[in-house]
Amino acid sequence: MNSLNDNESRARFRQDILAWYNGSKRDLPWRKSNLPYEIWISEVMLQQTQVKTVLEYYHKFLAAFPDMKTLAESDLDRVLKVWEGMGYYARARNLHRAARHIMKHLDGKMPNTFETLQAIPGIGPYTAAAIASIAFNEPVAVVDGNVARVLSRLFLIKQNPKQPEAQKQLNQHAQALIDEHRPGEFNQAMMELGSILCTPRKPRCLLCPVSRFCRALHELEDPAVLPAKKPKKELPHYPIAVGVIWDDGHIFIDRRQEDGLLGGLWEFPGGKIEEGELPEETVRREIKEELNLDVEVGDYFMEVRHAYTHFKITLLVYHCMYKGGEPVLNAATDWRWVKPEELKYFAFASANQKIIRRLEQEFAAKHG
Repeated sequence: MNSLNDNESRARFRQDILAWYNGSKRDLPWRKSNLPYEIWISEVMLQQTQVKTVLEYYHKFLAAFPDMKTLAESDLDRVLKVWEGMGYYARARNLHRAARHIMKHLDGKMPNTFETLQAIPGIGPYTAAAIASIAFNEPVAVVDGNVARVLSRLFLIKQNPKQPEAQKQLNQHAQALIDEHRPGEFNQAMMELGSILCTPRKPRCLLCPVSRFCRALHELEDPAVLPAKKPKKELPHYPIAVGVIWDDGHIFIDRRQEDGLLGGLWEFPGGKIEEGELPEETVRREIKEELNLDVEVGDYFMEVRHAYTHFKITLLVYHCMYKGGEPVLNAATDWRWVKPEELKYFAFASANQKIIRRLEQEFAAKHG
């Protein structure tokens, strides 16, 4: 096994991984662009979404927002609607916020260094490193989940990568390995290696171009035991009661506050079912408390189960009739009465989209 503790071995490592990357990399559309804006969009999308899903959204997003100016001048509602279905909506809000800042304060020009990129609201260290290295050739290392896994195995780092000490080691090793002449390609090669060969389970070590440097392969029975994983906790589960409020053929929807989970998205109003409370009681209470509306809870409509990163929910959905009250925005930022066929023009979270699909089916059956 070759160590990575000296300049000569690190140079060989760079040579091996870049040769492999140039001969084996996937043909992905964002790799054909040298525009900082397009690189930024792709890197934000790729942070928490698989490549096959990003492929569906990348062209759609650029068609809607082809440049910084268009993105900055668009309403957040429009941005969230185009993003709808990809999840982790804070990413879309951060893109929009950063674009507005860049247009207002920097004449629409993307900063070109790691440090100045991090000064933009909505751009964190990871995104700044990716843009700086890929778009501007600055030798700064990128450490995402794929790269952390590769480095944990290469250097036999046994702590969980999310622990501060492990993160410090990973960043130091990544920066020591970075190719100063081709940093963007090197970072993409490391991410590609983790994505297609050095995978979480069953890594394909026989095909790995840098296996001779890997301590986990040579010193452990199974390299896949690294990186160390946190014990899985049972996700908390929350039952939620939701009302589809009708009045004269229109449905009431409200828009969530921009900070927090699912910020800026539209929803059917409701809330958590308190202990000892019937779902119908929850619907009446929540809608009165949050929106000052009086409703009559009618027929049970459907159940929706959905899992988020840190918790699970079950939505119990009821048809409701509006009885009175002027909407007050105690926990929302906007409200509308819309026709069923107009729901498709608003950005909803995934759980609410299931309700919309069912409503559309019933509407089509009635009016088909």
